[in-house]
Amino acid sequence: MATKTIQPSTFQWEGKDKKGNTLKGEVNSTSAALVKSQLRAQGIAANKVKKKPKSLFGGAGKKITPLDIALFTRQMATMMGAGVPLLQSFDIIGEGFENPNMRTLIGNVKQEVSGGNSLANSLRKFPDHFDDLYCNLVDAGEQSGALEMLLDRVATYKEKTEALKAKIKKAMTYPVAVIIVAVIVTAILLIKVVPTFQGVFAGFGAELPAFTMMVINMSEFLQAWWFLILAAFFGAALVIKTTHRKSEKFRDATDKAKLKLPIVGSILFKATVARFGRTLATTFSAGVPLVEALDSVAGATGNVVFRTAVNRIKQDVSSGMQLNFAMRNTGIFPAMAVQMAAIGEESGSLDAMLDKVATYYEAEVDNAVDNLTTLLEPLIMAVLGILVGGLIIAMYLPIFSLGGVIG
Repeated sequence: MATKTIQPSTFQWEGKDKKGNTLKGEVNSTSAALVKSQLRAQGIAANKVKKKPKSLFGGAGKKITPLDIALFTRQMATMMGAGVPLLQSFDIIGEGFENPNMRTLIGNVKQEVSGGNSLANSLRKFPDHFDDLYCNLVDAGEQSGALEMLLDRVATYKEKTEALKAKIKKAMTYPVAVIIVAVIVTAILLIKVVPTFQGVFAGFGAELPAFTMMVINMSEFLQAWWFLILAAFFGAALVIKTTHRKSEKFRDATDKAKLKLPIVGSILFKATVARFGRTLATTFSAGVPLVEALDSVAGATGNVVFRTAVNRIKQDVSSGMQLNFAMRNTGIFPAMAVQMAAIGEESGSLDAMLDKVATYYEAEVDNAVDNLTTLLEPLIMAVLGILVGGLIIAMYLPIFSLGGVIG
């Protein structure tokens, strides 16, 4: 029968030390009695111990992000390097997180470790936050007696991976933001401004220009059906999101389409190559055999095109082929990445060469995102200018025409 895991909570305490000084603080634990016992061991007589109330609007429901995991890993590496015992490290790190869900996660991991499990096996019980790659690297560190070094590598890997994701998000968000702003501005003008001019034109008793009539018809359509259009938009977004989550074929088709997008596709391609290099360098340098490392890399690429390519590379390497030849045979990887892998295999420094590949393509992504941002700034002004200017011209054309007739 499985034992039910008691979830740690945050307790607020107040007490006095041996000198009579009043102290207060917070600690993660499973019960008030255990908190009092822990404080007593530190020479503190607790007067009050109570569960910290959950805020209605605070971080009680705040998600644990990959950046939280990266910070946790970096702090664990630092604590291990400073010689702090593992269980004490959990307490110190947990108290430093404002996110209560992160404190609970750390408390749960500590409970597993204190129950006699290894750190890697304890982390494996929380797969939503610690993937196979993470746990395998920690396991390799424990087996080799170099946990501190491996945690440092994992922390660096997580930090650089999240930085790369942030750059990609920036590249994708900017164009979408431009489109949304343009649509909102246009909709406001069509719904609020155009009807005002339409009332003025009604008194002219003259035929309106075709461009003006087109804008007026668009305005009338939007006024009559805006709610249905909005519902259709959100409905389509929900259907796409649900299909993407449930259908592997749809996800694969989306992955392939992303790489074919103009400008953004090139950025995503370089980012995936960088992720391949970074993941393989990290796992291989940790002493994981190349074939096993490629298993982790396949899942970490984040794109079906590269996942299929890496699985093919794994099969070729398993049959005795060198990594650089297997990479070339896929027809996916750029020549620079293949050549660096070849140099690494010949010199016996494959992990260092793959790390250089990752660094190079991360810099390429950074430059591409900066260039895209610079390009889009004037494009925003041009798009908004055309939309707003076009609507204004459409509204003033009848006035200009009337002025010409009177003149």
